[in-house]
Amino acid sequence: MPTIETGVGNCHLYVEKTADLEMALDILENGKVQRPSVCNSLETLLVDEEIAINFLTKAHQRIGKQVKFYGCDKVATILDCDKATDEHFETEFLDYTLAIKIVKNVNEAISHISNYSSGHSECIVTNDLEVSNKFSLNVDAACVYINVSTRFTDGGEFGLGAEMGISTQKMHVRGPVGLEHLVSYKYIISGDGQIR
Repeated sequence: MPTIETGVGNCHLYVEKTADLEMALDILENGKVQRPSVCNSLETLLVDEEIAINFLTKAHQRIGKQVKFYGCDKVATILDCDKATDEHFETEFLDYTLAIKIVKNVNEAISHISNYSSGHSECIVTNDLEVSNKFSLNVDAACVYINVSTRFTDGGEFGLGAEMGISTQKMHVRGPVGLEHLVSYKYIISGDGQIR
């Protein structure tokens, strides 16, 4: 019997070097702090190495009192945080906890997401159209956001009404699952002798 799987939400935010940092901070705060116990909240922050010191310092000032940070070795040279392990990067915390990694570029961000994502919702903050296109085409997720919080992954926000869950699979339905996704169609064709 076919089933529709609604999976966990190990959601990432990648802040690319051309990003509007205030926008990125707003998206980070909304995605992690507003409601951390839901599947569309952020679990991992990826930051371009060219802006890492500046952005991570601001991120710590903005949400550091509320959120526990686990960072890669490079992050630990900037912030006072515990060391992130593979387990942190693959975990849906559903809490005020955030794994952080500094990446060289969009390619490394995509690679990291490919390794750890649950395929739920992924976000990039950038002002570079070419980079945003590359990210959106190469990240395998039900919802890919460009300069928008992952917190929008929701049936109501998508105009689907009450949601049954968020599907992370590719067959039968992907993304927010609304009532119309759970029913089949019946076609009634009436005529007066038409042939093909």
